[in-house]
Amino acid sequence: MHLEDSEEDVGFNLKSSAPSRSHGVQPLGNLYFNPGAINSRNIGLGTLQILSDELVLEILGLLEGTQLGVLATVSKSFYVFTSHEPLWRNLVLDNLKGRFFYNRSWKVTYISTFHPSFDVSRSARSSGLRVRDFYSDYLFQSWLCANLETKPEWLERDNIIRKRGISVDDFLTNFEEPNKPVLLEGCMDNWDALGKWDRDYLVNLCGDAQFAVGPVKMRLDDYFSYVDQVKEERPLYLFDPKFAEKIPTLGSEYDVPVYFREDLFSVLGNRRPDYRWIIIGPAGSGSSFHIDPNSTSAWNAVIRGSKKWILFPPDVVPPGVHPSPDGAEVACPVSIIEWFMNFYDATKDWRKRPIECICKAGEVIFVPNGWWHLVINLEESVAITQNYVSRYAFLFTLSF
Repeated sequence: MHLEDSEEDVGFNLKSSAPSRSHGVQPLGNLYFNPGAINSRNIGLGTLQILSDELVLEILGLLEGTQLGVLATVSKSFYVFTSHEPLWRNLVLDNLKGRFFYNRSWKVTYISTFHPSFDVSRSARSSGLRVRDFYSDYLFQSWLCANLETKPEWLERDNIIRKRGISVDDFLTNFEEPNKPVLLEGCMDNWDALGKWDRDYLVNLCGDAQFAVGPVKMRLDDYFSYVDQVKEERPLYLFDPKFAEKIPTLGSEYDVPVYFREDLFSVLGNRRPDYRWIIIGPAGSGSSFHIDPNSTSAWNAVIRGSKKWILFPPDVVPPGVHPSPDGAEVACPVSIIEWFMNFYDATKDWRKRPIECICKAGEVIFVPNGWWHLVINLEESVAITQNYVSRYAFLFTLSF
């Protein structure tokens, strides 16, 4: 197996913690600047080379970990494909649910859990074999999105209206009724959570409690261990609707801001849909473009960290986003960073440009019903969000 001796500078502003380029994978365009090179991807895949990278990975996703390990010895190409971290992430989550302790990578986590006699320390100290002349846009972009620093130009625009100390009537007249976003300052200053909810406090209070994290439930302490090590395109996001029932203290340490206390959904009592969540995630985690369910409005209060928000009005579908005719399903880029890389600049020329802001600790954003929104954490963040129905949105919710 012929391997690269060194990595070329990939020409991107990468995180300081970024590992060397994943096994030497290069974007396909580099092949055309390397006369005489033959893509080792195709040679190693044999008759499977006609398949797209996505389809190859979908097939490999049907295999178990031991089978992936055997397949990795077949060729350089299969070695690279079977090292794709999302394959191992799915295996860990499918087999262990949330009962795992993340260990440097998903592959190492799987091996150290199911094959504890195998020495993973040697493989963990290196990024693995680097294969020469392997070109794949899909695999390269997956690695790039996991390791790219947020570009300053993605954070510059801040055109949301900001208000401090406005009356409830002013809020209802100028924002709730006309269905306009606003960032509110100072309306959570009396929260105990704002002064208490750092990592140490949360771990001491509920480190052993299990919270909803993506498709599984994890101990909060184990989730924070994952957060400290994660380097992936779509980090797992803690998004739990039952936090106050599990840990009543959490529910008692914040209050619904005065602007959002009219909530017609409250008449449903215990039959109402999930409506409030604690949200915790590392930098790069977040929510891709969506509209909140049941035509509800929402407020989101940042307790720790900061979040970048992009919002489009109901009549403007964001670029790269493809909702089904009934709006029940939405197709969008694999990750939030991928959307920024491929579509953010396109909005600069739009007549209806999005509303953007950075919401920091102590600030609350109002998201009106029907608005498309994307959120990405710029650092490790803790927040509370609630969906509600006011008198102004009641007919929209009723007809949803």
